[in-house]
Order: sequence, then structure tokens, then C-alpha cells
Amino acid sequence: MKRRTFLAGAAGAACSICFGKGQPAYGMGKPLKQHKEPFKISLAQWSLHRRLRGRQQPALDNLDFAQASRQFGIEAIEYVNAFFKDKASDKKYLAEMKKRADDNGVQSRLIMCDGEGGVGDPDSQKRRQTIENHYKWVDAAKYLGCFGIRVNAYSEGTYDQQAELAADGLRGIGEYAAGQNIVVMVENHGKLSSNPQWLLGVIRQVGMPNVGILPDFGNFPPEIDRYDAVGQFMPYAKAVSAKSYDFDQQGNETKIDYQRMMKIVVAGGYSSYVGIEYEGERLSENDGIAATKRLLERTRRQLYV
Repeated sequence: MKRRTFLAGAAGAACSICFGKGQPAYGMGKPLKQHKEPFKISLAQWSLHRRLRGRQQPALDNLDFAQASRQFGIEAIEYVNAFFKDKASDKKYLAEMKKRADDNGVQSRLIMCDGEGGVGDPDSQKRRQTIENHYKWVDAAKYLGCFGIRVNAYSEGTYDQQAELAADGLRGIGEYAAGQNIVVMVENHGKLSSNPQWLLGVIRQVGMPNVGILPDFGNFPPEIDRYDAVGQFMPYAKAVSAKSYDFDQQGNETKIDYQRMMKIVVAGGYSSYVGIEYEGERLSENDGIAATKRLLERTRRQLYV
């Protein structure tokens, strides 16, 4: 079950706000020479959505997510608001989340926000309500020590109308987030947001340094070249989502060439966290996360020369 399908059914540093630098690389080429590790690894909470929903054992409570990440040797996490949807303004609950992350030496990176309305809703009042619905998640992200939130740029209308409306909604969220020193990221997450030219145009229309893109290796229709698309996204990337589905006997992802993809990411000037987002069904969530981590670590060694 994909995250957007489930949701439809169910309803760092100061420099981190600057655009990424460098030009995207589209081919394999030679290994990139690095003087430090080219990227770090975090864990997206959606990787454990079945355990968090009690549909796969051992079941997992949202408050135990930070501790669970350490079991995989991962020290940075990305939350999904669906798993604490009614707790955005519950300071006692957020304090417990923060305490458990701190106690386990885990860095809270971002909150993926869904189910708060259409950022580009054609109805101006509904669009305004969607903007304001995200304020509490900006506040929660700030409290938890995250650097940003991820939102969806959904809209209705013609291609150009949706771009204008989505840009307006994102600008509203971005203005509030800027006051909290929080970054707002749009993921390629279905509908027109999975069209790289459309999403790039929207981000350029917004024109704010704290509003960018969270490239996901998946979530592209068949006609889109995922490697070309991610390469185009990288100058605006604030975070990166390493989607995975399944693995062959050599430990390689069966749908995505990770070495090629990560070369594009690193060549784009990105050296921060890459979030594991396992979405497969053959392996258990635990095994899928572990397999993705091994692949990222192997790819990192190949890039670290």
C-alpha cells in the first residue's frame, strides 16, 4: 500500500534553507572524488507504516519510533503526521517524542504532512484554510528540532492554473515557516507534482529560499525518466527520499539503479541525509529497511574515494 493510497483511504543548519549548488549528473561516469562521506542516512517513518498500524508484527507505537531507528543503526528520523495526527498541538505528547529522540541520541529531521487540504485548492477560502492547517505542523517541527516539513502541492484545473494556485498556497505556508526558520518541501507525490517541469515551475514561481523540493526516487509515472527528473530537482533539494521496493540476490534494488541515482544526488551538491523509505511487500518492513541501508552504505563506499 503506497503512502498516498493509504492517506486517501484514511481520509539543519542555517545553510539548509539555501538552494543546493552544483549541476545535476545524468550518467554513470567515473566515481566522484570526495573528501568526506558524500551523504548520511536517515529513516522515514513510512517505512514502518504496517507495524505502526498494527498490521505487521512486532507492532510499533509512534513514541517508540526513535528507539526503533537505533535498532537499525540509524540516528536521524523523518516523521509522518498520520501517526500522531491529533497531537500536533499537544505539547505534553510532543515533549515525550522529543525526550525519547534525545534519550536515544536521534536527530529529528522533518515531518511529512498529509491530509491537511489542497495547497492549491481553487477555492480561495479552502486554500487559506489549508495554509493555516499547516501552521501547527510548522510549530511542531520547530519544537521537535526538525529543520522542515514536507507538503503536497495538489490542485485542480488546467496545468497553468494548478501551478499558480499551488505556488500561492506554498507561498503562504512558506511565509509562516520562514518566521520559524523552518523549510517547506514539496515531494513528487502524484498528480502534477510527479511532473518535473510542472513542479520546478511552481517552486520558481514561489521564489522563496525556504521553499524547495524533496525528491523521491519513486512516485514517477512510466513516461518520466526518474534519473533525469531527480537531476533536475537537485538544485532545489532540501532533503532526499530513497524509495525502495525489492532487492535481487546481489542486494541491488530491482527498480532503481542506486549507484546511478546517488551519483546524481551527490553531483547535485547534496551531502546531507538521505531518508530510507521502504515500500515493498515481499520483505518484512524490518528486513526491507535493513536491505536499503546496506545498499546505501555500499553505494556510499563506492562514492567515497
